[in-house]
Amino acid sequence: MGRLAPDPQLAHLRARIDAAALAISTHVSETPLQRSERWSEGAGASIFFKLENLAPTGSFKVRGAFAKLLSLQPEALHRGVVAASTGNHGAAVACALSKLGATGLIFVPKGASKAKVERIRSFGGEVRFVGAESGETERLARAYAEERSLSYISPYNDWDVVAGQGTIGREIAASLPNVDIVVASLGGGGLIGGIGAYLKSARPQTRVVAASPRNSAAMIASLRAGRIVEVDHLPTLSDGTAGGIEPGAITFDLCATVVDECVLVDENEIAANMERFAASEDMVIEGAAGVALAALGHIRAADATVAVVICGGNIDLQKDVVEPGRT
Repeated sequence: MGRLAPDPQLAHLRARIDAAALAISTHVSETPLQRSERWSEGAGASIFFKLENLAPTGSFKVRGAFAKLLSLQPEALHRGVVAASTGNHGAAVACALSKLGATGLIFVPKGASKAKVERIRSFGGEVRFVGAESGETERLARAYAEERSLSYISPYNDWDVVAGQGTIGREIAASLPNVDIVVASLGGGGLIGGIGAYLKSARPQTRVVAASPRNSAAMIASLRAGRIVEVDHLPTLSDGTAGGIEPGAITFDLCATVVDECVLVDENEIAANMERFAASEDMVIEGAAGVALAALGHIRAADATVAVVICGGNIDLQKDVVEPGRT
């Protein structure tokens, strides 16, 4: 996994990311890349946090949602769209639809976080509970859209969505051109695939580290198997990365190309790092962001310049552990 030599396909995706950055710029502002003295001292490295929890809707997902919706022809957009989500992607699509004067349906698994479902509704999204976990919800949502000639907005399995998420990598490269390591959580692969594509094209020696909760790590298991595989899914604090991978997902090959190292973390590590971040940075973050932070304890980073993607800050305070699903 991971390549040091420039890849023409990554260069093409980098161009799409540049175009997406321009397209979404009037709707999504650049998020801070902030150095943490406390975390840097503890790690013996220079640790920067890319604060996607400060993005509109509290998650990086708004980037991909706007990138995809803005790519649609006006008639397709206003005919209506369908999305599948456990929370963050759905809220992002609902927010973008509202801003663009369009409507859509958000399919969520039956076990989705109530707080995140209410967040979708707060942006005007119409929610339908379908499927036991995110993989099933995605399949049913896509079928529903195809049967009715509606546009399906995948949370990760779409090049426009990946390009939108890749704008994070573009911002990191511009603000921190000497970045040695980027760490991000891995669910369906849209986030780290887009970020990794841009950074590997701009600076091939940058090490891309993907982290998933041990309780639900479909993409890591698939990368290790060399093909998309089914895995068991246990409850995890990182609902934003959990659940199965859609068959034929474009992000599988992309992650195989750009990811250099995969890390599995346990639930106690996720919780501890969420608490540590709240104490040190005075911000509440969600479990998927805690996964990326927990990965720092598993990698070689001494004296390196490290960017950790804090992917979101949406959390259900009434529920310590949520059911598997992917935002």
